[in-house]
Amino acid sequence: MATDSSTPSNASSDRPEKPRRARRTRMTGAERRQQLLEIGRTVFAAKGFEGTSVEEIAAKAGVSKPVVYEHFGGKEGLYAVVVDREMRQLLDMVTSSLTAGHPRELCEQAAFALLDYIEEYTDGFRILVRDSPIPQSTGSFASLISDIATQVEDILGREFKNRGFDPKLAPLYAQALVGMVALTGQWWLDARKPKKAEVAAHLVNLAWHGLDGLEPKPRLIGHRKS
Repeated sequence: MATDSSTPSNASSDRPEKPRRARRTRMTGAERRQQLLEIGRTVFAAKGFEGTSVEEIAAKAGVSKPVVYEHFGGKEGLYAVVVDREMRQLLDMVTSSLTAGHPRELCEQAAFALLDYIEEYTDGFRILVRDSPIPQSTGSFASLISDIATQVEDILGREFKNRGFDPKLAPLYAQALVGMVALTGQWWLDARKPKKAEVAAHLVNLAWHGLDGLEPKPRLIGHRKS
C-alpha cells in the first residue's frame, strides 16, 4: 500500500515551540545587600528617614520585607549603614585632596572636595545634612565637619606660626573656615549657580584675603567688650 507523501512523518514538528523562560540570576548575599543600600540611599534622600518605609524599599528591590530585616535588622540599621558610608566617602575625598604645598591652594582643594562630593553624591549629601533620628558609628554631620577641620587645623597652625600669630587659635579658625564651606555647600546643593569653580573661587577669596589681612590681636569696635 502506497504511503501518502503529503502526510508529515512527525506531526509534532508543526507545533510551535513554547518560548523558554529566561532563568533569573539569583543574587549573592553581598549583591543583595549592595542593592538594598543603593535603593535605601535613593529613597532616604528623597523622602527622609520618617517618610521611608521598609515596605517601599523591599518593593523597589523586588524582595519581601524579611529580606531587608535579614540584612540590616530594619529601617534603622539600613539608614545607619547608608549614613556611615556617605560620611566616610566625604571625609576620604577631603583628606585625599589636600596635597598642595601652598596654603591658598590647600584652601582651594578643600573647597573643591566638598563641592565635588555634593555634585557626585547628591543623594548622600542630602541625607547627611538632615537631622538624623538615630546615632551612627561615625557620629553626626557636625562631628564630620569637625573631623575635616582637624585636617585643616595643622595647616593653619603652621601658617599662624610663620606669621607670628598664636597657633593655639588654629582650631577656632579651622572650624570657621570649614563651616563656611559646608554651609555654602548646602545652599549650592539646590541653587547650583554659579558654577562649581566660581563658587570655590569666591569661597577661597573670602577665606584667603580674610586671613591675609588678619590682625594678630583683633579688637572689638562696639560698646560690648564681654
